[in-house]
Amino acid sequence: MQSRMRNPVIILPDVGQSLQALGKALFASAEKNGVPARTLFLAYLRASQINGDSVCVDLHSRNAMAAGESAERILTVSAWRDTTNFTDAERAALSLSESMTRLYDQTYPVSDEVYKEAALHYDEAALATLITGIATANLYNRLNVSTRQIVDVLPRN
Repeated sequence: MQSRMRNPVIILPDVGQSLQALGKALFASAEKNGVPARTLFLAYLRASQINGDSVCVDLHSRNAMAAGESAERILTVSAWRDTTNFTDAERAALSLSESMTRLYDQTYPVSDEVYKEAALHYDEAALATLITGIATANLYNRLNVSTRQIVDVLPRN
């Protein structure tokens, strides 16, 4: 398998720089508003798993580990409902991530129940950070999947 083209954010450096600035602003907002970086990485990882974006699955797994996340929790993100590895706040973020990512298979993808559960754990600014971050992860996923970006992992011995 090979990529169809270079990543669009490389071809369009102004767009790439803008998206990098957005990412930095999101993590600054997360820190300011009490959203752990690890929670953002888990939400991004779940969206990337759903979207089949191997580049972002690899990236967000590595970033989560660098932020102190355990391998066990990273490995169980796709089955978060069936494990006790996540707090109620993290479950709300993962549910929100799934709902925002699966816009295509439900009439009302982000249900009132999902939104209200997230709002129980995150104030308005924190929730805005999560929503914007998840939307951004989905943007990157769509860029990578449509152009068949390939994760570049070194061979393991």
